[in-house]
Amino acid sequence: MAGPVYADWCGPCNAIAPTFESLATKYSKPNRITFVKVNVDNYQEISQRYGIRALPSFIIFRSGSILNTIRGADQSSLRSAIESVVRLAGPEGPIYSSEGRTLGSTNSQRTQLSKPFDFKQFINTIVSFFVLYFTTLFSLDAYSAGENSPFNIKGTPVSSTSSVSTQRATGGKKLGTIADL
Repeated sequence: MAGPVYADWCGPCNAIAPTFESLATKYSKPNRITFVKVNVDNYQEISQRYGIRALPSFIIFRSGSILNTIRGADQSSLRSAIESVVRLAGPEGPIYSSEGRTLGSTNSQRTQLSKPFDFKQFINTIVSFFVLYFTTLFSLDAYSAGENSPFNIKGTPVSSTSSVSTQRATGGKKLGTIADL
């Protein structure tokens, strides 16, 4: 990443701006070489963080660390620094490692499904879904009804005939009659 730290009121910043723009247009590569401009009036914390003492300043980063810093509007230094970064980035390689496939092509290599379609398993899944759905829909305690269902696939059903001491505690005030209010 390369970018100037500049200010709108700075004369040298405005003088070198066309050079920076032409280099950014020529050498910018998505996800490889990025050019940014940082206005010190809007982002003072960045100028403090990187110790900017002169405008314009060009800071060149690679993998988060500073490679080079150019202070002042020196066009030749800026060009040579940007060109060295472009050489470091290397040639752009292919995005994909395979040729890909074309819809409607007559390629003899066809990808097969890893397992053939099992109609019986499909029907069992649909039946289990609807039985669990209706079991929980028409019960007062849907969670425990789903847990105790023989169609519960997550584990063995929780026994509802367990001892009295393991009953579920209910929270809140018990309902009463209107006279209790």
